Amino acid sequence: MSLFVVSDVHGYVDDLRNGLAGAGLIRDDGTWTGGDHQLWVLGDLLDRGPDGIGTIGLVRSLQQKAPDNVHVLMGNHEALALGYHQFPETRFGELWAINGGSASDQEALTDDDVEWMRSLPVMARVGDYLLMHSDATDYLEWGSSVEDINESVTSLLADDAADAEALWEVFASLTNRFDFAGDDGARVAQDMLATLGGRCIVHGHSIIGTLVGKPSEKTEGPISYADGLVLAIDGGRYDGGPLLVVELG
Repeated sequence: MSLFVVSDVHGYVDDLRNGLAGAGLIRDDGTWTGGDHQLWVLGDLLDRGPDGIGTIGLVRSLQQKAPDNVHVLMGNHEALALGYHQFPETRFGELWAINGGSASDQEALTDDDVEWMRSLPVMARVGDYLLMHSDATDYLEWGSSVEDINESVTSLLADDAADAEALWEVFASLTNRFDFAGDDGARVAQDMLATLGGRCIVHGHSIIGTLVGKPSEKTEGPISYADGLVLAIDGGRYDGGPLLVVELG
């Protein structure tokens, strides 16, 4: 069994389909061919790109076909979409527009899509890997274990009773970044791994080009940093870079 990860699809559903097919995980028609391999999508399925709803549809279809193999984490754009969907007249509306929110995505979101997004975990530990959307330690504000963190966020977003401030808390925390990129990044990463488990943090959110100071179109693959304790996988597709489907082993 191998573990594959992809992040920040941002509506580029054709790139996702091609990337998964190239990795041998699906056929061109969307049939799962990955056997017992694991696929984790690390958030930000929608906004910025052409077809966020199509991306959600593809991923949810794969989950239905291979429920034990295909998994999705919540990113800040899922939290933003939920906030705008429920509270369009609040600051979510302004932030949604600034951050590439798609009117067509919002119009096409079904109640079932909304409930699905609310139920998404925000992190996972798979073997030696700690998977999350954002390169931030804010997750630890919700608990000291992966299970507690996910339960805390799920409770905050449980139903229509969730208030705007609760949604904003989730969105704001998932939007923070660069906690592992400074001079003390390795120490910060080591402390987080010591608390939550795993030997390597894998994240999307902050595009590789930004982390290394190069244009996104020059990105060729993921980068390891913070003394090898952190792996960044967001190639910056919406910024002209590649959508990376990464095999972790």
